[in-house]
Amino acid sequence: MRNFHQDAVIDEFEALTKDRSGVSAEPGTGGRTDPESFKACVPLVSHPDLDSYIRRIAAGDSGTTQGKPRYVPFNDFCFRMRCRVFPHGDGKALKFIYGSHEVRTSGGIVAASVSTNIFSSDQFKRTMKDIQSQATSPDEVIFGRSFEQSLYCHLLCGLLSYQEVQFIYATFVHSIVQAFRTFELVWEELCANIRDGVLSPKITDPSMRAAVSKLLTPIQLVRVDPELWPNAKYVHGIMTGSMEPYLKKLRHYAGDLPLLSFNYGSSEGVIGVNIHPELRPEEVRFAVVPDIGYFEFIPWRRIPIGLEEIELGKEYEIIITNFAGLYRYRLGDVVRVGGFHNSTPELQFVCRRGLVLNVNIDKNTERDLQLAVDEASKLVATENLEVIDFSSCVDRSAEPGHYVIFWELSGEARESVLHSCADCLDRSFVDGAYITSRKAKGIAPLELRIVRQGTFRKVLEHYVNHGASIGQFKNPRFIGASNAAVLRILCDNVVESFFSTAYD
Repeated sequence: MRNFHQDAVIDEFEALTKDRSGVSAEPGTGGRTDPESFKACVPLVSHPDLDSYIRRIAAGDSGTTQGKPRYVPFNDFCFRMRCRVFPHGDGKALKFIYGSHEVRTSGGIVAASVSTNIFSSDQFKRTMKDIQSQATSPDEVIFGRSFEQSLYCHLLCGLLSYQEVQFIYATFVHSIVQAFRTFELVWEELCANIRDGVLSPKITDPSMRAAVSKLLTPIQLVRVDPELWPNAKYVHGIMTGSMEPYLKKLRHYAGDLPLLSFNYGSSEGVIGVNIHPELRPEEVRFAVVPDIGYFEFIPWRRIPIGLEEIELGKEYEIIITNFAGLYRYRLGDVVRVGGFHNSTPELQFVCRRGLVLNVNIDKNTERDLQLAVDEASKLVATENLEVIDFSSCVDRSAEPGHYVIFWELSGEARESVLHSCADCLDRSFVDGAYITSRKAKGIAPLELRIVRQGTFRKVLEHYVNHGASIGQFKNPRFIGASNAAVLRILCDNVVESFFSTAYD
């Protein structure tokens, strides 16, 4: 293993976080670097404000940025933090990661997802090798053209390297849950491939087939070890926000393995690192890296404030100015200050900004929806069933409008139970305006629609077919009017519908 001077990296982070105001990256505007001039000259923006400029860049009308990023060895730093609590030796990682395909814009610019650019980087590959985090799968699997074939080969390669696997990883843990649901269906075929030394004929991608076939040699399977990866130390990935609904199933698959939440970042940049890997995902806090960008925070109904001004227990929306050329960009994330590491804040993710469900004066967020689904899913759990996935929309086809919740279940539930689930969902939205509107008949009864098994897989395939990256896919929790194709997929697969009687 190459010497990364890991203790020096930790020491540098400790020094950075002792004076958040002194080391936070400075904004610059016409030679002025004070925050007040910056705020006065540069407006707040979100993605719609920048869309036309992004399209111009894609068409070839690009400017330049003179920002000089300060490269921080995050992979090494985060590996060191994890190893403090969960030390492991030489080996590899079973990674369910997928690179999307590069496309060339009309202006000749090669575009790809953030994860694709990272996974294909030579520097990234060298770093993964040095910190014992190489993937068990070859590049031909990671960058395969078929998601189904890549997933199958990820599982197979993981089994072939079962003694080397030190941890299991996906960018979003939804991918791990999805992988092991697939494993339950194909494990016999995987065992046959290992026993015979011959790859399944379902793998038709030539480069993928050639790469994986090189790893296969016929062996005699004496038994199946009850611990598939006996040397694995933990499961790792993004587990906060929209990934929280998958934690129950993930714990089922992980057994006694700890769940370690990945760092807090976005396509726009890294925001904070998980320096407490021993915390449960529901409790995880991310220490802001003060010099990775210039951060501002919007308190509730107030003007933005600086990193050094935020207070313990308060909630804020994050604004980031980064070295790539984004200025005062509203990420749309709402966070709570859960503590401080030295003087830098430790943030807990709360929800995405904006309304998810809204008919008139009611305001229910993605977090409110998740809590309602969590509560109602307890009723189907008594039937030994689970909610595989869910989404929502507002139906305004009749007056007044009403909430619609889509559920995909692991099996068939009794009608009486699903009626109770509809009532429970309706009662679980505790927003005062919603309750008042429901009682006054200003919002019609909530509707629970049960969709066929495999429906949300069709939603995923729809996004992938339209250029989305599998590794960065997040199931939309709210389907707006602009997303008619996804709403059609859900509606076309409804098998049962139940209206709430909670406020009758």
